[in-house]
Amino acid sequence: MSNSALFLVVLITAVIMVMGALILALLIAPKSTNPLKGEPYECGIPTRGLSWVQFKAGYYLIAILFLVFDVETVLLFPWATIFRSADVEGLMLVSFFLAVLALGLVYAWKKGALEWK
Repeated sequence: MSNSALFLVVLITAVIMVMGALILALLIAPKSTNPLKGEPYECGIPTRGLSWVQFKAGYYLIAILFLVFDVETVLLFPWATIFRSADVEGLMLVSFFLAVLALGLVYAWKKGALEWK
């Protein structure tokens, strides 16, 4: 079996399994028509006024930057464990990865995303 045929079989199997799981969940999930079901969770306290509040975009930028550098740590850990046996190509790849992250940090810094106003 060729690689493309194997890929197609895996792709079709994945789509069928995901669609099957979604359909099964729709069929056996409990259904509730209670209007309170759509209310946001407020620790049992009834809401007053609108629950939809706008947040500053700075909160989202800080969260995204945190996630980027958190994922960086997760991706660098396996490389750090084999650092002594890594060759020049591995060092170049990690250097490129860190350079791209550093450029992203400099860009965010220049745009003022790291300033809390």
